[in-house]
Amino acid sequence: MNDPKSILDELKKAVVGKDNVLIMALLAILARGHILLEDIPGVGKTTLALAFSKALGLQYNRVQFTPDVLPSDIVGFSLYDKQSGKMVYQPGAILCNLFLADELNRATSRTQSALLEAMEEGNVTVDGVTHPVPDPFVVIATQNPVGASGTQLLPDSQLDRFMVRLSMGYPKPSDELELLTRKQKGNPLDHVRCIADQNGLAEIRNTVDHTYVNPKILEYIIRLGNASRTHASVLQGASPRASLAVASMAKAAAWVQGRDYVIPGDVKLIYPSTVTHRLILTADAKASGKTAESVVTELLKNTPAPSVK
Repeated sequence: MNDPKSILDELKKAVVGKDNVLIMALLAILARGHILLEDIPGVGKTTLALAFSKALGLQYNRVQFTPDVLPSDIVGFSLYDKQSGKMVYQPGAILCNLFLADELNRATSRTQSALLEAMEEGNVTVDGVTHPVPDPFVVIATQNPVGASGTQLLPDSQLDRFMVRLSMGYPKPSDELELLTRKQKGNPLDHVRCIADQNGLAEIRNTVDHTYVNPKILEYIIRLGNASRTHASVLQGASPRASLAVASMAKAAAWVQGRDYVIPGDVKLIYPSTVTHRLILTADAKASGKTAESVVTELLKNTPAPSVK
């Protein structure tokens, strides 16, 4: 699996007219990150996750988060075995390659927190025993817009663990017509071929990890982060984890474009999707109509990019 175009071609069989979202999600997976999809119901968030699991050959589990979902449903639990006389671990739903946390912001805080260890450290701990999650491991979480029935804000610490936040949005009429036309011939997901395996994905991730980043570009990423922290409209700026995510996403963007080195354009390409959800604006900024998106646009405009040959 060395051709990103072939991956995207398979994904497009199921997801119509959302090429930018597909590209950003693919970059996050190649950069070893997790993905937050925020949008209204019914625009294809679950379909996107299923398409990735089929195209990349990933074992897939899905949990529909509701207030009565327990942490043990996610990480698993220990059960007494009469024959051995021991407590035996029963794996939870998160023990897979691609875990879809559907409508994450409808669950209780305790259940949401069950994801954090797996997302950050690649382990789950049950009754004092640590169990590694499979490799590769990706969380794709969906959330309905805040204010929708039964939703609550995700904690800042949890948002910061998602490498990117993406929004599907309504399709254009022509794309919706194409979707309806395809649906008349069966489920479009049935036509998505598996063109990779876990070893192939691991190989690409290793290549992305070793993509060269010029020190001047690393300094550029730091300047962008510092600018977010001192911006007059920002109460809480981009964290060091955000800077690490930007560097990883930029390396993935370089690989997708056929380069083994990062250029400033790679950083600019991925910066909005990687940083916007990590910014908290001041009350005055919100009252004046500012958004995190507009602040990120200002940061990219006002922070000079290096000249790298």
